Amino acid sequence: MLQDKNHQGENVFFVILISGIAAIGGFLFGFDSGVINGTVEGLQQAYHSNSVGAGFNVASMLFGCAIGAFFAGRLADKWGRRTVLIIAAILFIISGWGAGIAATSGTFVFFRVLGGLAVGAASIISPIYIAEVAPARYRGALASLQQVSILAGLLAAFFSNYTLAKIAGSSIAIFWLGFEAWRWMFWVEIIPALLFLFALFFIPESPRYLVAENQNARARKVLTRLYGLHQGRIKMSEIHGSLLSDHPPSFTDLKNTETGKLHHVVWVGVGIAALQQFIGINVIFYYGSVLWQAAGFSEDNALLINVLTGVVSITACIVTMLLIDLWGRKPFLLLGSIGMSVTLLLMVYAFSKAGIDANGDLQLGRFGLLALMSANAYVFFFNVSWGPVMWVILGEMFPNQIRGSGLAVAGLVQWGANFCVTISFPLFLSLFGLAITYSLYAIAALVSVAFVIIYVYETKGKELEVMPY
Repeated sequence: MLQDKNHQGENVFFVILISGIAAIGGFLFGFDSGVINGTVEGLQQAYHSNSVGAGFNVASMLFGCAIGAFFAGRLADKWGRRTVLIIAAILFIISGWGAGIAATSGTFVFFRVLGGLAVGAASIISPIYIAEVAPARYRGALASLQQVSILAGLLAAFFSNYTLAKIAGSSIAIFWLGFEAWRWMFWVEIIPALLFLFALFFIPESPRYLVAENQNARARKVLTRLYGLHQGRIKMSEIHGSLLSDHPPSFTDLKNTETGKLHHVVWVGVGIAALQQFIGINVIFYYGSVLWQAAGFSEDNALLINVLTGVVSITACIVTMLLIDLWGRKPFLLLGSIGMSVTLLLMVYAFSKAGIDANGDLQLGRFGLLALMSANAYVFFFNVSWGPVMWVILGEMFPNQIRGSGLAVAGLVQWGANFCVTISFPLFLSLFGLAITYSLYAIAALVSVAFVIIYVYETKGKELEVMPY
């Protein structure tokens, strides 16, 4: 990457390196979210759960996600971004081990909630950290690493699940050391979690946090290492000017002191966070194998389709990484909303034409190819737009004073919406079928088109110090 005279001394390699380390939190976020995909049958058999119970076992992690996301922002303002990521890494390790060893549904839920705390924290703090160390001119590309890492984690989980089930014979078959294959699916996560924990000790604290805490000497040292002596001094002055001098960041800053109402930017962030989930993307990520088995595919083929979905997702996100700092954030969101609306409606049409065989199983017949192609096109449009861009825009749209608090609220809403969609899918599937269930997600996608046009504003190329309230 070429440097002009205004960026001489900028340590591009170091910025990319530490952003990549922070993005490992996204990888674990994706792995922890996706690993459940191949274990649903094993959980149902081990804990004798019905469709509602299975939905709760899958969605239990999301309780922790909501809590972790809500408190992570404030804890990061108090303890630092890196410290909260270290805590998250430790929780990932404990959760991966505990979910695999759990003998009862209650124990399993406990460890999954711990994992949820880690996922929620990583989902908020990794984008904050990357946004706060990356220069504005390529901040979008580096912030997109969060979604690439999430997708890489999902793909790794899908591939791991598929491989273990293939070797063992099925997800519920006995594998190494007398444990079922689905338990090993959880234990694989321990490896990247240990790597994340180790790597975090080699990255610096966010300079914007250090300035907010009046640790000016440390902040100046980090900024100099990131941007060089001259630009580091300029950035130090800009950060000081953007922070309110009378008190440290607080939830009360989310309100406009003149009107007593939440700042407009908070409502926009909440809307973006909620809509990203109401379009139903995590139904495919969490219940992909269940969905495709319901559509008539074998478990083996359903798990393989999940791997294909992961490859499509990463390809889409790489496109966004390459172009987001050129095209901007809003055009990608609008493109994705339109594309997802069309592809979801095609899925609804395909599912509405499905028949039921003698065993009560769904049979798509000649509409199976349409459903499969539409689903992967839907995943592509999501991951070229709302997948990566939500994390980019939430990480940079809030002014310095309310970044931690604003992302805490948006994260709580995002994971709360995720929980509602995830836990309701098995119930809706059993009561209404795939066509009506997916109609709800299509309606949300259509709403997102209007939301982007009316409320979302462009943040491309803007310094964090000049983001409006």
